[in-house]
Amino acid sequence: MNEVKAEHAFSSGQVIKIVHGDITAESVDAIVNAANEHLAHGGGVAGVIARKGGPEIQRESDAWVREHGPVPTGGVAITGAGQLPCRAVIHAVGPIWHGGHEDEEGKLRSAALNSLKLAHEKGFQSIALPAISAGIFGFPKDRCARILLETAREFCDQHPASPLREIRFVLFDQPTPDAFLNEFRQQFALSS
Repeated sequence: MNEVKAEHAFSSGQVIKIVHGDITAESVDAIVNAANEHLAHGGGVAGVIARKGGPEIQRESDAWVREHGPVPTGGVAITGAGQLPCRAVIHAVGPIWHGGHEDEEGKLRSAALNSLKLAHEKGFQSIALPAISAGIFGFPKDRCARILLETAREFCDQHPASPLREIRFVLFDQPTPDAFLNEFRQQFALSS
C-alpha cells in the first residue's frame, strides 16, 4: 500500500507529494518511466512497469522508436499504460551518472521538466514520477531529489493555471524516500 510521507500545497492549489510505494499502483493520469534511449524496458523501474503493464507497453515503445528514432537524454516519449491503473506512461530518458558533470544535472532536469510539460500539454491532472536516473543509472539519490523537487516546484510556480494539479514522487527502495524527504524538508521548510 502506497503511503504519502509529505506534501506541499501551493497557493494555486497544486500539490507536490512524496509517496513511499509502488509507482505501478498509482491511480494517476500518467506515470513516468525511467527509460533508456531505445525504450527497451528490461530492468529497474522500466522492467517493472513493462511486466505489470503487459506487452503492449513494449510494443508501443518499439513502434515509437521506429517512427521517431531513439529518445535523446533529457527527452520523453509517451505510450498507453496497458494493464496499469493510469492512463499513460511517459518514458523519460535520464542521464547515466559519470561523476557529476554539470551537463548530467541539466539533462536530469530536462527529463523531469519535459515529463511535466508533456503531462500539461495532454491536459493531465496528476502525474507520478520515480527517482529518474537514481536507480540503475547511478545518479546520487540526494542530488536526484534536489533536482527533481526543484524542477517540480519551478513548474508549479511558473504554471499556476496548469491542468496538472498533483505531482507525486513515488519511491520504492528505502534509501530513496529518505533522500527525497530530507530534500523536501529543506525546500519547503517543513519539519514533518
